[in-house]
Amino acid sequence: MREADRGELLQRLYLRPGFLLRRAHQLSVGIFEEECRDVGLTPSQYGVLTVLDQAGASDQSTVARALGFDRVTTMRVVRGLEARRLLERAAAADRGSRRKLMLTAEGRRTLAAGRVQAEHISRRLLSPLQADEQAQLLRLLRQLCAGLEEGARTRVVPPAGR
Repeated sequence: MREADRGELLQRLYLRPGFLLRRAHQLSVGIFEEECRDVGLTPSQYGVLTVLDQAGASDQSTVARALGFDRVTTMRVVRGLEARRLLERAAAADRGSRRKLMLTAEGRRTLAAGRVQAEHISRRLLSPLQADEQAQLLRLLRQLCAGLEEGARTRVVPPAGR
């Protein structure tokens, strides 16, 4: 294969939507972890804490559906947050119910600090774009996700609020 053909194939790879979305996700996670280093949160942990803050005590399946996570990912994130005492499992009101996850006071403090950082992270992530381009990108990403959601392996199902 000629060198020019190899270069063209590589450029085609770099222009594929999946490649660009994955790379944007890598950059987003990297920025989040850098900015939240002092708070000690990953994007997944921030998501779980946010869902519990908004929905109140919830079972693990509800949290997973709210974020589009699979069961194994949710279990790992929850265990890590529980080990740090940012959330706790509450006994079920009745024996047939699943145990509920609840934020601890430390979890609420950590989430509050994370929210401040999350706003900064969003601004930083969108900073290469003009304001109208930022709005357009967000609109197109919402449209893309909505259009593909029905066929997703793990669908996003927002929890009922408090």
